Amino acid sequence: MTATTAPVLAARDVSMVFGGLTALAEVSLELHEGQILGLIGPNGAGKTTFFNCLTGLYTPTKGSVTLRGDRLPSDPARVTVAGVARTFQNIRLFPSMTALENVLVGRHARMTQGPIASLFHGPAYRRGEADARRRSLELLEFVGLRGLDDELARNLPYGDQRRLEIARALATDPAVLLLDEPTAGMNPQETEAARQLIFAIRDTGVAVVVIEHDTKFIFSLCDHVSVLVQGRLLVQGTPEVVRGDPRVIEAYLGKPPEEVEAEVRQYAEEAAHSTGTAGTADPADSAEDLDTEGGSR
Repeated sequence: MTATTAPVLAARDVSMVFGGLTALAEVSLELHEGQILGLIGPNGAGKTTFFNCLTGLYTPTKGSVTLRGDRLPSDPARVTVAGVARTFQNIRLFPSMTALENVLVGRHARMTQGPIASLFHGPAYRRGEADARRRSLELLEFVGLRGLDDELARNLPYGDQRRLEIARALATDPAVLLLDEPTAGMNPQETEAARQLIFAIRDTGVAVVVIEHDTKFIFSLCDHVSVLVQGRLLVQGTPEVVRGDPRVIEAYLGKPPEEVEAEVRQYAEEAAHSTGTAGTADPADSAEDLDTEGGSR
């Protein structure tokens, strides 16, 4: 990927105002082919609101969202058909349907059988149903749910439900996948499995945007990170650049950048004295200690 490569997804100056409350203020973002982009920020920063603008749940007050240069419609179903799929912060499966049936719901966006074929169950209908079932079973295996296709969604462990929601989103054959806190509530082993799954999704050619509070997860996963604070884009860059930016540390720790840097230097000096080694710490070291809720450990 080069700087001149056209983005697969582009948001330009997206603003969202609810009454007198500005939830987003001229937020711009570019996502390129084969890229994993992280979107972080304290609670209430506007991250999920931004996702809702990207997927047609909200119509931005100002700005535009394009997929491969074409403006996306203000309708979630049409956005999905265009090639943008998402998961939600709170799991939204059909609990009384099986894992396979949940994925088949997502696959419906790519089925082309008309009403007549569906009514009479002709050859075209049967072929379409067989192809949808085959693809859905492939996706269940891809996300690590092989053999659980007949299990009701509500009976699956929490981590498996998260994976099932991702499989359902992938069933729409997206060019872009938006993941809203995919590791929320997971233990370390499940979180690592989710990280490897996102890498595997990227390797299939799907570009990914991830919202997460777990900054360590984001910095180990993403090629590029954007930071939202109070609805505004604060910093964009590589994980190394973002986690060392004093403004990011201030946003998470609630302290002025110079105070944070002074504390980091003092800590480094004390650590060097106790271990007999010399050196100073970078503000990035303190950013690595942010917990999953956007505060200090």
